[in-house]
Amino acid sequence: MIKGIIFDMDGLLIDTEKYYFKYWIESAEKFGFSMKPRHVLAIRSLSSKYAEPYLKKALGEDFDYHAVRERRRELIHDAIERYGINIKPGAIELLEFCKNNGILTSVATATATENAKLHLEKVGLFHMFSEVVGGDSIENGKPAPDIYLKAAKALGLDTMSCLALEDSPNGIISAFSAGCKPVMIPDLTEPEEMLKPFLYDCVPTLAHVIDILKKERGE
Repeated sequence: MIKGIIFDMDGLLIDTEKYYFKYWIESAEKFGFSMKPRHVLAIRSLSSKYAEPYLKKALGEDFDYHAVRERRRELIHDAIERYGINIKPGAIELLEFCKNNGILTSVATATATENAKLHLEKVGLFHMFSEVVGGDSIENGKPAPDIYLKAAKALGLDTMSCLALEDSPNGIISAFSAGCKPVMIPDLTEPEEMLKPFLYDCVPTLAHVIDILKKERGE
């Protein structure tokens, strides 16, 4: 029986992954590096511990990861202030279903905890979660299992009783490694063949997760 759902945030609950995609490339270009779409896709949900060496290997050892990332943060902040944040389709519907059926909810995001809370507050979703676990609160970020282990523990649940909702391969691997049931809701890319053994399911929107929950309950 599914007792809890752990949500990724960027690209899953809120439509911010497009900003990361755009501004990683733009920021890297400012520092003289030709960052490609494949590089951005590869580091989705990836913690700095893993993203930095990946980008240095891909773009050169002189790639100034922290300077580029800081500029990317500034650009994303400005974009959010200018354009706002959209909630992903089905998010409110699913969260209301969870609330009405006693299913616990938490967030596990690579974004720093306070920034994640601010974003969730901005779109009016913060109050829907028992806990927000950010990437700065754990030693090993995604794709390591730490963040999902912590998010499940915060709910007082075993990971096996939790669905983990993700839009990125690194997040899916993190959730699977923690023992959760990973469900992919694709954002920028569909799951590749190599990812499918890690998936409990794959659905087009968050609203479709309700069908998974009903099936689990025998409805």
